[in-house]
Amino acid sequence: MRRSLLFIPSNNPAMLQNADVFGSDSVIFDLEDAVNVTEKDNARNLLYYYLLDHPNLNMEVVVRINGLDTDYYKQDLEKIVSDNIDAIMLPKARITDLKLLDELLTEIETRKNLTKKIKILPIIELAISILEVDVIASLPRVDGILLGAEDLSSDLEVERTKEGKEIEYARSKVAFACKAYQIDAIDTPFTDVNDNDGLKKDCESAKTLAMNAKAAIHPNQIDTINESFLPTQKLISWAKRVMIATEEANKKGNYELK
Repeated sequence: MRRSLLFIPSNNPAMLQNADVFGSDSVIFDLEDAVNVTEKDNARNLLYYYLLDHPNLNMEVVVRINGLDTDYYKQDLEKIVSDNIDAIMLPKARITDLKLLDELLTEIETRKNLTKKIKILPIIELAISILEVDVIASLPRVDGILLGAEDLSSDLEVERTKEGKEIEYARSKVAFACKAYQIDAIDTPFTDVNDNDGLKKDCESAKTLAMNAKAAIHPNQIDTINESFLPTQKLISWAKRVMIATEEANKKGNYELK
């Protein structure tokens, strides 16, 4: 279950070595925003050797590559796509970018004889991407969508606030698309790492709009996010009833639940 996804800069050896102790459901090893242009090669190599030495991490392994409009993404993919990762996170995702990324991953998976199909987690951070999100959510490798509110606010030319009224439509649009295709709707990070009360309120706002997970930019946010996005007792009880009814229907040879 994805509740929390923690961003970790791939050029920070100390953070890399502690990636599996922070308690997040997923870790996003960042090769993009957190890494200066002069550090791209170093970050890529550090991450490669870290993953080589840690092939069985007890969490989902996601790598945010550089955008397809840069000179770095091909090197990112060639270096880090392996059976040691679970998903690629693509910034400023568009439909055309995701289709190209699918083709690139297919070629690399075949050439490297990978045993798994790498998932894609697009970041929706452009106004045009919000308009495309219904199609994006339907694409075969897409397993969840992250809303990137900071860049989206800049693209919309509006002020980004803690209250988040400016992103309510975007949150709803992403959540509806994700629910329709039964993938994870991942909320944008809360950037004030010292405001835990504000983080709690932000999680509740996201849940109200049907988001079911949230990205984090600091380990001290993980516990609050995990607790906030735990399934409710009502939902757990409903899921148990569905499982029992499904099992009984299977035993009777009747697969249609009334």
